[in-house]
Amino acid sequence: MTDLVQLTKDSGIAVITINNPPVNALSPGVPEGIAEALDQIAKDGSVRAVVLIGGGRTFIAGADIKEFGKMTSGRPRGAGLLPFLLKIEDSSKPVVVAIHGTAFGGGLEVAMAGHYRVAVASAQVGQPEVKLGIIPGAAGTQRLPRLAGVAKALEMCMSGAPVKAGDALKAGIIDRIIERDLLAGATAFAREVAGTPAPKTRERNDRLGNATENAALIAAARETAAKKQKGLMAPLAAIDAVEAATKMPFDEGCQVEQNLFVDCLFSDQSKALIHVFFSEREVSKIPDVPKETPIIPIKSAAVVGAGTMGGGIAMVLANAGIPVLLKEADQAALSRGIATVQLNYANSMKRGRFTQQEVEERLKRITPTLSYDDFGNVDLVIEAVFEGMALKKEVFKELDRVCKTGAILASNTSTLSIDEIAGSTSRPEFVIGTHFFSPANVMRLLEIVRGRATSKEVIATCMQLSKTLGKVGVLVGNCRGFVGNRMFGPYRREAQFLVEEGASIAAVDKALADFGMAMGPLATGDLAGLDVGWRIRKEYRHLEKPGIRQPILEDNLCEIGRFGQKTVAGWYKYDDQRRATLDPTVDEHIRNWVNAAGIAQRQISAEEIRDRCLYALVNEGARILEEGYALRASDIDIIYLNGYGFPAYRGGPMWYADTVGLKNVYERVSGFHRQHGEIWEPAPLLKRLAEQSKTFADFGKEESASA
Repeated sequence: MTDLVQLTKDSGIAVITINNPPVNALSPGVPEGIAEALDQIAKDGSVRAVVLIGGGRTFIAGADIKEFGKMTSGRPRGAGLLPFLLKIEDSSKPVVVAIHGTAFGGGLEVAMAGHYRVAVASAQVGQPEVKLGIIPGAAGTQRLPRLAGVAKALEMCMSGAPVKAGDALKAGIIDRIIERDLLAGATAFAREVAGTPAPKTRERNDRLGNATENAALIAAARETAAKKQKGLMAPLAAIDAVEAATKMPFDEGCQVEQNLFVDCLFSDQSKALIHVFFSEREVSKIPDVPKETPIIPIKSAAVVGAGTMGGGIAMVLANAGIPVLLKEADQAALSRGIATVQLNYANSMKRGRFTQQEVEERLKRITPTLSYDDFGNVDLVIEAVFEGMALKKEVFKELDRVCKTGAILASNTSTLSIDEIAGSTSRPEFVIGTHFFSPANVMRLLEIVRGRATSKEVIATCMQLSKTLGKVGVLVGNCRGFVGNRMFGPYRREAQFLVEEGASIAAVDKALADFGMAMGPLATGDLAGLDVGWRIRKEYRHLEKPGIRQPILEDNLCEIGRFGQKTVAGWYKYDDQRRATLDPTVDEHIRNWVNAAGIAQRQISAEEIRDRCLYALVNEGARILEEGYALRASDIDIIYLNGYGFPAYRGGPMWYADTVGLKNVYERVSGFHRQHGEIWEPAPLLKRLAEQSKTFADFGKEESASA
């Protein structure tokens, strides 16, 4: 038996304990250890039943995802888990699987091979493989419908969402909830079932439904996948596999599942989503901020500015259990801000996210104020006022005066220099950027902007705080627009240029939506507010290089009061439900503005639209990476996946460029450079990596090796 698995006995009940910290993943050695324990138990006449339990904080949280990478690189791991699971199921002595923490993916597949499942009330089960672009590969799609029914199996395998123990009990996935000690409860349950025939999940067909009902369920599932998981292959493969369970004997269904699993595993989508999985874990690693860096306790906070962003940030803090002061300059603005917060919570309650009691608790944590009087006690202040340098410096000068020594002073600026803001205080080491994305209470991304003087303790604290707030924190350097918005500028610049040159508004947005972006670039502008970029451009106008072409359309739209959804008119016009329709008057304005500017018109293909927008993004990303404003190419990917609607199954802009091949990207960018001039000059890093037949991911590895 391996060191990862221990076997003990308790008065006729064998207990197999998995100890593979931190999450008891099904790494090599774990299945083998369990199998060896079962062999010993089979020979032991004193054992009447078996309990399989996880040591530490969880049951088996899933397969070892690193093993998937080995399989796709030509190092497959044995014959898979199917024979091992049959060994559990064919045990002549009942196997009771005891679940705490999570039983996800391969963990649930192991649990379903057991004869019974018990769990603590806080446990969760699930088949989240779809989030990695794959499907269950060890009979999960075949056993789950036999336990939970076809509808529940489809829902779980398509969405990958976790199921709480109470719901799993109702669904038939688990047999009992253990109220107190899990091992004691599971052992008692094992004694109850010892000596009785052990039910094999694979032989249970009573919940597989009938052909008519299943046909309707399968059709509805495919329709849902087409709408909500557009472009993804794994949800459709999961549906096909569950359908096989309803139409074929277990062994044949497993073969169908295996074929679909392999198709998904070797797909570009799966490789991209597995890249995303590891990249999200990599972002917290900062080379010069060690793990042991002291964290400043954040027990209270304040937000300056109760507008859309400020109110959303206050909600995020309150949701995390942190009391927060919410300040505005006048009562009318403060009342509007609090009303918006209350409305957002009411909507969350309607959707079932929070109960009435949870909303009341959160609202009690938000204290509206018109003064800085109580700011002297807070550990963190986040400024979220109008995006203008003069105003922000004025606010920080005041914060420096009223806040206690050691308080973190953060700015939610989306583009302005953290160093210049910090210069208005006597404590630049405590100043940092915390760039939330709108709506702040929904979007997962938090760009954490390191100033020249920002201390390591402040950086470590904000990275830790991002996790407390349920955000993905990514550390970036201090340059204009930081990482996300600096790259977004060229992306949206090209979208405007394409319209100026003859592409329709609808064609530009459709080309990027068809690629998989959550919204087209022009619709995104309307959502964010065209006036936001307009104000920023005016702030930076003096820095623009003379003679370089600048887009004219959005500034002109703002000049005539079309700011986007907030004014029910921007690139599109909007009804009272904010539904967009094309507006012929905009087309007329564009024709007039373009004619006045003397810009020639032509036919533009969807391919050119896609490449110009995406490669503008990638080219700027390459500059950012080489200049050191992003630590890794994968950090840029995480920013774009969580803050800008880039499709996860494409892996992020830098991963996407790597999959296209940097030589191909460089040649296309060079072509645009010849056609459109200086704004398309290839980034030196892109040129170098293309010539060396390397990737952006390689650049990160080279830097790590030399650090």
